[in-house]
Amino acid sequence: MIDAYEEPGVPDTRGGWRFLWWLVWRQRGRSLAGATLASVWMVLLAAQPYMVARAVDDGLVPGRLGVLAAWAGAMFVLGAGNAWLSIMRHRTMTRVRMDANFRTVKAVVGHVVRLGDALPRRAGAGEVVTIGVGDVQVIAQSLTAVGPGVGSMVVYVVVAGLLFTVSAPLAAVVLLGLPVLALVTGPLTLRLQHAESEYRERQGVLTARIGDLAGGLRVLNGLGGKSLFADGFRTDSQALRAQGYRVGAVASWVQALGVGLPTLFLAVVTWLGARLTAQGHISVGQLVSVYGYVAVLIGPVAFMVQMAYELNRGVVAARRVVGLLRLAPDPDVGTRPAPAGPAELHDPVSGVRIAPGRLTVLAAARPAEATAVVDRLGRFGPTDATWGGVRLDAIPLADVRARVLVADNEADLFAGPLREVVAAEGAVGEAALRRALYAAAADDVVRGLPEGADSAVAGQGRSLSGGQRQRVRLVRALLADPEVLLAVEPTSALDAHTEATVAERLRAAREGRTTVVTSTSPLVLDRADTVVFLADGKVAAHGPHRRLLAEEPAYRALVARDVEAGNTEDAADTEGVAG
Repeated sequence: MIDAYEEPGVPDTRGGWRFLWWLVWRQRGRSLAGATLASVWMVLLAAQPYMVARAVDDGLVPGRLGVLAAWAGAMFVLGAGNAWLSIMRHRTMTRVRMDANFRTVKAVVGHVVRLGDALPRRAGAGEVVTIGVGDVQVIAQSLTAVGPGVGSMVVYVVVAGLLFTVSAPLAAVVLLGLPVLALVTGPLTLRLQHAESEYRERQGVLTARIGDLAGGLRVLNGLGGKSLFADGFRTDSQALRAQGYRVGAVASWVQALGVGLPTLFLAVVTWLGARLTAQGHISVGQLVSVYGYVAVLIGPVAFMVQMAYELNRGVVAARRVVGLLRLAPDPDVGTRPAPAGPAELHDPVSGVRIAPGRLTVLAAARPAEATAVVDRLGRFGPTDATWGGVRLDAIPLADVRARVLVADNEADLFAGPLREVVAAEGAVGEAALRRALYAAAADDVVRGLPEGADSAVAGQGRSLSGGQRQRVRLVRALLADPEVLLAVEPTSALDAHTEATVAERLRAAREGRTTVVTSTSPLVLDRADTVVFLADGKVAAHGPHRRLLAEEPAYRALVARDVEAGNTEDAADTEGVAG
């Protein structure tokens, strides 16, 4: 089975069936073993009716008790050996499914990492979640066809051959039975594939909407739009449920026919065998063997129907995985070397220039304008920005990422011990962790946890408050210790006292290195070496905070508005606590 650190290989993304075959081929030895074990196991099941027939015809004769005992003993030995084969078959096929599951997960996760910041622009969050939660399991389950699927076809041919030794008409009925089953269930499985595809697409859209709704619940409450979005979600979920019922209706017919038709098949063959026995064409022992052969076939034939069902679901899921794996990351054609040392960053679109080794704050009436500048300076998406006179997109992306870090205030936080959550790369030393916690004023966060830095943190920091999450993200950025740090609103969720502390300590911690912060808080602006004031996405003024206050009315109005908003929020918080 694939190791946790083993490369999954290069997936075949030419189609759903190709991807399923790639999963089989990557573990061809185990898949062959599963098919062999399943085939031998099922064939030996079919040997039991033959032995029963021999025991009846040769052993149920006066004076031949020894022959009867010998056949009975042989059946016991065969049954015990076949039980062991069944265990090995099941164990092997479990490994086949687990390997397919883990290999698909590793391939998807690896590709998502390679897509990086391009992923949100290429695929919705719901699509990725649906693939990771549901489609991977469906793909793994469909590979059951490798073992019992092959075994079912082998035993079908073997039983048909054994029936030829008893009666050619009976063998002909058995051989013709499978095509009839295929004609009956085939259209249903194709219809199921179409319905399943539509259901999966709707499910991905709704999953994304759940994430968006949960993430923006507080905003929706404030705007009074919660009921509107709830009504829309209710309508979409009801449509998804109706589609699920349609999928279930088709699936139930496929499964019902998978059980019912083989049983009817058994009845028809048994009736024909009884007629041949009554006419003296076959013996009683042969009639018993015919019944046994067909009874053995019920399982394989039912499984063939089930296999068609699972494979159709599997190929639908595989197509979704292939669709994600086909997404290409943004091309990296950079060949020019990055600056040898600290250098100026320049964004021609806005006119922003970031001097190296200084703390620069971008202040904009619309925060999205400052965020757009940061995205261009950090090379997240198309950019004309330069670094030391060299276009950022002409420098290899790996070199940019190694030295320039964009710290988003909504960046994901993974679940795990806090020490690992904030680790930029490898283990975090105690001294470095203490310095970063101090600089981000996050000491109290650690002190409030039951096991300190070793305490578990829920995914996305759900076990922390908004201000604590923001400081934890800043700790992670500081531990990365980049040459250039671009921080988006790192203090927006903090109270005034903590914000002032963070601003002062951040300046000291990043002394001599390039740091860019987006903020309109006067507590942050007052500690900047340079403030760049943006209006309509362009540089309107730049300089020290106090000079801009005195000389720029628009800047003064922006900062005053921020102060008033902060006072209103503080009052609201006080009322909430008092209540």
